[in-house]
Amino acid sequence: MKKIILASTSPRRKELLSKIVSEFEIIKPDYDENIETKEFSYELIEKIAQNKGLSVVNKVNSPAIIISADTLVIYEQKILGKPKDFNEAKQMLTLLNGKTHKVVTSICVINNENNKKIIKSETSEVTFNNLKNEEIENYIKEYKPYDKAGSYGIQELPDGFVKEILGDYDNIVGFPVKLAKEIINEIK
Repeated sequence: MKKIILASTSPRRKELLSKIVSEFEIIKPDYDENIETKEFSYELIEKIAQNKGLSVVNKVNSPAIIISADTLVIYEQKILGKPKDFNEAKQMLTLLNGKTHKVVTSICVINNENNKKIIKSETSEVTFNNLKNEEIENYIKEYKPYDKAGSYGIQELPDGFVKEILGDYDNIVGFPVKLAKEIINEIK
């Protein structure tokens, strides 16, 4: 059996992958995912996921399956990245307040023996309740979501933040497990 490598240092992706793969290595991708455009496209997110995986391929000397992913939060076709500070996080969460937005994760799986790669994306929708300014500020102060696209982690949001979720919850966390399993089985 080929070894499996997760091209990500995200603790959330590590935890989710461990639901379907008992043993895997983690190698940090050498890819700057700085997005120059604010307009969302599946081509863009799939390219980022692929480039993360490709940056790890050269670091692996034995047969392996390399899994990489990228997650974006999108509101009205605009990408909401990781906030730089408190004010930017508040601005993003205020924008999403009481509205529906999309969360898209692209997964790229590469078989380094035959260079076969499969890239697929999963889209979910999240609707926030109408939140008070104080609720938004308290969340940011307590959880400091500066490493999270859209300024939040679905798994840590307080009760009452989310009105509705459509689609795969794991996708919103950052790694759609069912989709990953499907791609891994397809590429073996």
